[in-house]
Amino acid sequence: MQKRLLIIYYSYTGGTEQMAQAAFDAAEGESDIETLLVRAEDCEAEDLLSADGYIFATPENLAAIAGVMKAFFDRCYYPVLGKIEGRPYSAMVCAGSDGENALKQVERIAKGWRLKKCVEPFIICTHAQSEAAILSPKQLGRAGRSKCADLGATVAAGMAVGVF
Repeated sequence: MQKRLLIIYYSYTGGTEQMAQAAFDAAEGESDIETLLVRAEDCEAEDLLSADGYIFATPENLAAIAGVMKAFFDRCYYPVLGKIEGRPYSAMVCAGSDGENALKQVERIAKGWRLKKCVEPFIICTHAQSEAAILSPKQLGRAGRSKCADLGATVAAGMAVGVF
């Protein structure tokens, strides 16, 4: 039976979407894994229950995960609690300056679900500090997209061979 990797993301200015897309594109190269890329506002508990592993990708907004991503976790947390324990996950945060608190929030939620961190999550910092820079569309560099692709490929490969 083919395993399923679910990449859940939210993006307002495009940075996190590029991160999630890079991870998705790389994970799709693993023939033994079905990879799904789902926006947080469209993801439901059933999607989590039908997946074997997860990558969560969120922007940092006001030193926290984006509200839409928080709404996804709020909507799905209790319906899957106790039903997805031990499944692998990783996370990516697109931040303007820091991102640490947003990453901690994702990790705390994953810990509550008893997920198993399989690849170290990371933050890509865009250094957007002014109102104009924060609200403008983001264009991640090749190195950032490559890091996201590596995460997607590693999670998918680990799931395919049963390491995760």
